[in-house]
Amino acid sequence: MKKLNIDLVKNISWQQKEVYRTLRTNIKFTGIKNQVIALTSCMPHEGKSTISYNLANVFAESGKKTLYIDADLRKSKLLKELGIKESLVGLSHLLSEQKTIDEVIYATQNEHFFILPTGPFPINPTELLEDESFEQLIQTVRELFEYIIINCPPLAASIDAAVIAKKVDGSILVLESNHISRAEARNTIKQLKLANPNILGVVLNKLDRKISPYYSKKYSYYNQYGNYGDHSDKGEA
Repeated sequence: MKKLNIDLVKNISWQQKEVYRTLRTNIKFTGIKNQVIALTSCMPHEGKSTISYNLANVFAESGKKTLYIDADLRKSKLLKELGIKESLVGLSHLLSEQKTIDEVIYATQNEHFFILPTGPFPINPTELLEDESFEQLIQTVRELFEYIIINCPPLAASIDAAVIAKKVDGSILVLESNHISRAEARNTIKQLKLANPNILGVVLNKLDRKISPYYSKKYSYYNQYGNYGDHSDKGEA
């Protein structure tokens, strides 16, 4: 298995790291086994890629063997943000049967953290994700890892996240503060519920603590949709 040397936690303060740990704890105490978890957003640039990546890291940090799957086969910029310039084989190679699973999963300097990158962006991402090969991948990694965190494209951009949600245990929606309307959020939640009713919660991202000091103290809370977390200071998460 190849190894990647990367930043294991992307540019976050210790307060923000505590938010991720709280989110991890809330997921563990949902009452059911949520092993495979998909994260999506309504719109692009709300921060779901970084939040999903850091969430996977804190699971690995706790000693859980964790796989991060970048399934945004349309526009993922994660590898670039991690400083990886070379092209890597990944999910698109696997789903198109060009590579085996052993060839597309990368180890990191954390013995518990593994990455399955996108690979080249295909012309037919939805079809690849709908194919039974993706479901077989999920079944296989369930046996190999304790947690699998999947980064999905925004639902407003494509139906890929809904396709993936059908095959996982639960999903989390990332919302940027003061960016998405209630109607847009409710519509996205409705789409996710149609695919899989087990929505674990919503993460409120890029909240300005100077404007909203109450939420800066309440890093995680609950409402009718489940566990909520706050990644404040307007940082990209």
